[in-house]
Amino acid sequence: MAAKIIETGEATGILPAPDNKGKPITVIGTRAIRDGFDANCLQQALNSRGAPGVTDLVLNPDAHVGYGAPVGCVLVSPTHVYPGPVGVDIKCSMSLLQLDIPGEEMRDRKVRRALIDAIVARTPTGPGQGQRAAPKSRRVATQTAMKAACEGASPEVCAAMGIPPEWASSCEDACHAGHDGTHDALALRLEELVEAGLFRNFEEKMAQLGSYGGGNHFGECEIVHVEDNAEARRKAGVFGLADGKVAFLSHCGSRGFGNILAQGQFHALQKRFAEWQIPLPGDDRELVYAPLGTPEADAYLDDMALGANFATANHMLINALVLDAFREILPGAKGELVYFISHNIARKETVGGQECWVHRKGATRAFPAGHPALAGTRFEATGHPILLPGNPTAGSVVMAAEPGAELSCYSVNHGAGRCMGRKHADRTLDQAKIDREFEAHDILFNARNYPRDEAPAAYKDFGEVLKSVEQAGLAKPVARLKARFVIKDAAKADD
Repeated sequence: MAAKIIETGEATGILPAPDNKGKPITVIGTRAIRDGFDANCLQQALNSRGAPGVTDLVLNPDAHVGYGAPVGCVLVSPTHVYPGPVGVDIKCSMSLLQLDIPGEEMRDRKVRRALIDAIVARTPTGPGQGQRAAPKSRRVATQTAMKAACEGASPEVCAAMGIPPEWASSCEDACHAGHDGTHDALALRLEELVEAGLFRNFEEKMAQLGSYGGGNHFGECEIVHVEDNAEARRKAGVFGLADGKVAFLSHCGSRGFGNILAQGQFHALQKRFAEWQIPLPGDDRELVYAPLGTPEADAYLDDMALGANFATANHMLINALVLDAFREILPGAKGELVYFISHNIARKETVGGQECWVHRKGATRAFPAGHPALAGTRFEATGHPILLPGNPTAGSVVMAAEPGAELSCYSVNHGAGRCMGRKHADRTLDQAKIDREFEAHDILFNARNYPRDEAPAAYKDFGEVLKSVEQAGLAKPVARLKARFVIKDAAKADD
């Protein structure tokens, strides 16, 4: 019998747990969104909910089929860790750099084209690309990159890479420790993995710091439009958002380094499951897991922390390079990091009064004002910024969580979410129509053609996704972001 979502509100529903055992899956989405979830996505959610140690599962409006668990889900467990509900791009994240440049400066297409050239000269794009692919990149020594993997955006790492040290305070997590709470554990683990030969061309992987990947990774020049109400203006002031000014939004993760760590964990745990004849949840090899306190769980937590630290340093360096590029074209430009937030990570948090590991796969943390985790930070009275990319033509949004986010384990979607597979988009979408749409919106990009598999039509209706978040009482918009140009994987776009 096909899984059926039971409506509980305008933008909420539940999906009964397998055999009605335990708490139902929480579903966030208007009826239009809920009707758009395909059967495979719902089945993956059920498989994940029925896995050992799982107490909560949330399906966000951007959810779609992933490896094992859906992209766009939240999985909570006080007893186990799961690689699948984190994903293969450990700590894939968003960051937003606010510049002091008036939006009017972006009207001139020649200025925008010069900025595109200056940015791609510093930040390589595409799978496998590293510092050598960009003539004006900052060459990071392998030892410094290894230190970044162990310490994230520590003062020493920031100093070595030329990153403003105050940016670390605008990170959801500036650094991650090992399973025992130390960075020494990570240094030992990294040394062990290198000696074991897990990485081919290890130095090349380390040299990917300061680069975008392929697929849905991007850099995007924005104009900030703060919402026209007192609450939004107050929160925008705390966040450091400047109405009518230029900002730069980035989306990427831990690059080849994190992917190898994640794939290594999948393979190691799959081998253990086969050796010990452990049943797989939903008979899905991507839903392997490890009980907390076991050597397998410790190894996963260490590898996830290494990838997460690398992703943090990668974003910080990208933003420093982007600021350099703007200063080259518009001398004297200043920029400050608004926020850096992950959507592929497992974090230790309190859920229902119990300490748990909250796995967010294509899901974004959403702590509202007054949340204990924000005590003592500048976001204590506002909630932290939530960075939600839509698509270049529909725009993106900065939001702040509402108390109702408790319903979704203090999480929201990480963007619009795909409604069309990459191969299907490549086969069916019209390239000329895509490029005309960008021209109509006066949005430039760094390639001859915009990638078909990343076209706005390949994604869900962002307006409906945002409507879901607001009607469910999870978060409210603080500012809208209007794209002026986009940096994507140019090699893919030129295929």
